[in-house]
Amino acid sequence: MPFKRVPQKFNASIKEVVIGTGGKAVTLGGENVLPFYGFDAPIKNPPRVGIEVSDLGPDKNVPGIAAFYKDAKSIADVVKRACEMPGASFVYLSLDSADPNGQNKSIEDCVALCKEVAAVATLPLVIQGSKNTEKDGQLFVKIAEALDGKNILLVSAKEDNYKSIAVGAVQAYNQKICAESAVDINLAKQLNVLISQLGIKNESVVMHTGTATAGYGFEYVSSSLDRIKAAALSQNDAMLQMPILTPVGDAWSVKESIVSEEDFPDWGPVEERGIAMEITTATAALASGSNAVILRHPVSVATISKLVAALN
Repeated sequence: MPFKRVPQKFNASIKEVVIGTGGKAVTLGGENVLPFYGFDAPIKNPPRVGIEVSDLGPDKNVPGIAAFYKDAKSIADVVKRACEMPGASFVYLSLDSADPNGQNKSIEDCVALCKEVAAVATLPLVIQGSKNTEKDGQLFVKIAEALDGKNILLVSAKEDNYKSIAVGAVQAYNQKICAESAVDINLAKQLNVLISQLGIKNESVVMHTGTATAGYGFEYVSSSLDRIKAAALSQNDAMLQMPILTPVGDAWSVKESIVSEEDFPDWGPVEERGIAMEITTATAALASGSNAVILRHPVSVATISKLVAALN
């Protein structure tokens, strides 16, 4: 008896969220099939790759990253160069210096830097804050005001600060918001419900549902992504139909990416290991349902973008 394949497409679909403006604007989401199931139905907007830029500067300990940005004299120069990276769809500016437990750069200085970056960026901007909920609640409102009209995505709003960000940045300036929760489908849905109750439409929300490096508890991340995508499509759960963004930069901090070649000669060059961990993690995140991944190394960005193109 011949096999007859039945396409598995759903009546429900992931909401589309647009970041950026003009011809370089990026649309996340929109699919009504499982990840990379383009053989069941066309995937309108394939997954995207963002390039991470820290306001502390490029990682000079990784030769490939240092070489790519070697002529950059300022963070604005770094962002300008990042916009030229083959395969990158948007820039993910991480305001690491704003961390109160670190340099604790002032909100005013952070806003000034974001304005400098926005003036030279040719790709859409996604901006990560200090990761301190209290400070980010104020910081994102100021950034949203300063970059009014740029249609940026702010990463991220959490249970402790979503109100101030949703009202002060999304409602007031029509920016986009990333709702971040721990690796749990119920927590992700709960935060989305709370944000929607403030009058924020799904088309203004992206989810960050947790991350981990492959081999370091990633099975929990994968399971959560699978469940969220399945509920969004097969159960038509509107509170889980936002596109998902997954940063994977932590792959550069695990043992395989940092221990010396002298200590583990059989493991090969340090940089190649870091690239492999980043690519492996990003591939797993995309296969599990993420609509965008955030990478650091030019080789990783090029590899993942080619993978996405080949599978769509």
